[in-house]
Amino acid sequence: MKRFLPLIMILLLAVMAICPQRALSAIDREQEVRDAVTAYITARTAGMGWDVRIRRMTISDALKLPDGSIDYEIVGSQQWEGWGSLSIAVMARQKDKIVRNIPVRVDVESLTDMVVVLRQIDYGTVITAADVAVQKREITSNSHLAARKTDDVVGKKARITLRANQPVRADQVEKIPLIKSGQMVTIIAENGVIKVSVAGKANSSGAEGDIIRVQNLTSLKEIPAKVIDASTVQVAF
Repeated sequence: MKRFLPLIMILLLAVMAICPQRALSAIDREQEVRDAVTAYITARTAGMGWDVRIRRMTISDALKLPDGSIDYEIVGSQQWEGWGSLSIAVMARQKDKIVRNIPVRVDVESLTDMVVVLRQIDYGTVITAADVAVQKREITSNSHLAARKTDDVVGKKARITLRANQPVRADQVEKIPLIKSGQMVTIIAENGVIKVSVAGKANSSGAEGDIIRVQNLTSLKEIPAKVIDASTVQVAF
């Protein structure tokens, strides 16, 4: 037995020397996959003007890759908008042959400027500059339609009650009507040479720039017209 002890010790030392190298190789492979996925996310979100980071990345089978040089091809949904969760496939290729299809799940946090309500704004209240501010917020399914500039909401009316410290979406505000349905208006038509004006009645409400329905009180015909101010609409001529 004593004769075999030196041989056993040599074998043990050989195993101990090999095992760390294999563990290191496995770790390096996972990092390769992580680097490839990170580069893909960076490329997909480039030019959007957001602050983007990968919050979480879950990799399956990355440690089972063979030795040697490997190229990685990332396949992800074209409908992904640059934020939230994304499932992708990492195709590991070696000498033009796919050696592994690695499923990867990433959770991406994307921050951008959003208009945020500083205090509760009740339904029907006209929003002022003191009511809102632009802050960096995470893009989510509820906030990705949020206004980006205060000019998009200031001077408009809240369509719902807006909670404090929440982003304001474009569909949560509306322009204040300058003309209301049933109001008497002046209908003008001009082409640079001739200008004609007649009395009319608004059959719908609208803010500046909106197209509303008006009735020409002379012909009694209903026509579309653009709101110019609180008493004037313009028709194509």
